[in-house]
Amino acid sequence: MSDDEFQALAPSLQNVIDQKSLQWVFVGGKGGVGKTTTSSSLAVQMAAARKSVLLISTDPAHNLSDAFGQKFSKDPTLVSGFDNLYCMEIDPTSSIQEMIESADNSAMNSIMQDLAFAIPGVDEAMGFAEVMKLVKSMEYEVIIFDTAPTGHTLRFLSFPTVLEKALAKVSQLSGRFGPMMQQMSGMMGVNANHEDIFAKLESMRAVINEVNTQFQDPDKTTFVCVCISEFLSLYETERLVQELTNGNIDTHNIVVNQLLFPPKDSNCDQCQVRHKMQQKYLEQIFDLYEDFHVTLLPLLTTEVRGVERLKAFSRLLLEPFQPPK
Repeated sequence: MSDDEFQALAPSLQNVIDQKSLQWVFVGGKGGVGKTTTSSSLAVQMAAARKSVLLISTDPAHNLSDAFGQKFSKDPTLVSGFDNLYCMEIDPTSSIQEMIESADNSAMNSIMQDLAFAIPGVDEAMGFAEVMKLVKSMEYEVIIFDTAPTGHTLRFLSFPTVLEKALAKVSQLSGRFGPMMQQMSGMMGVNANHEDIFAKLESMRAVINEVNTQFQDPDKTTFVCVCISEFLSLYETERLVQELTNGNIDTHNIVVNQLLFPPKDSNCDQCQVRHKMQQKYLEQIFDLYEDFHVTLLPLLTTEVRGVERLKAFSRLLLEPFQPPK
């Protein structure tokens, strides 16, 4: 591909809105770079182009309620002022706890607890599977994830393996203790049916496998990386892009947030120094990601909170920001 072709990639997220086959959009990056504002703004623009949009926060810090100025819960809630944009905030780790609490009997309960401690990540994997089951049963045309900070973002890629370990553990336990448990439960009049657990885990694994296949299809899924023009954020973004590439997840959009553009006659030394530093890292971003759409967003003097401000800010995702001359 020639340099001229690289230049041709538009500096906006219009390509995400225009890709009608997209069903899943992930927005992720380091903590504090503006992921929630970006994902909320993208959802606002997506709602103007699609029949129905669901925005899910998997970040335990849940900032969607703050961004839209409206309380959201683990059930999809219609956003005020929209007829096709829904939000939900989920805690992926609460699911196994609920399953332990709702288990019919103490034997099932203790196996679930043992599993949760024996296999790292099984709680998140099961939580994710539950969410996916729920999401798949609803008919949303596109689902946008406001993900947890980078470290947690790609955990779902390892979930099928985690659940396979859990399944192996359950079959090992049931092979060893199954007959004894059946006998004991018969004597005590309780039903400790390990096959129930096995079936539950198996169905979760099937859901996650199916969803992960969709996540690795560039026609259906893309990942938007959000960063700021600083060393740590750039380093984290590079790590994220590498991991996404290794996981076969499409990514070709980077949003650089909180850019400073001081006026020429500004006598604010800090602004000038910071602007200079940001420009240095911005050059590196353009060098590293010449085959990406790089969207530049300015640092604002007000917080982006509430539907009206989100609508105004969301236009910057589609219309490249023009810094003052």
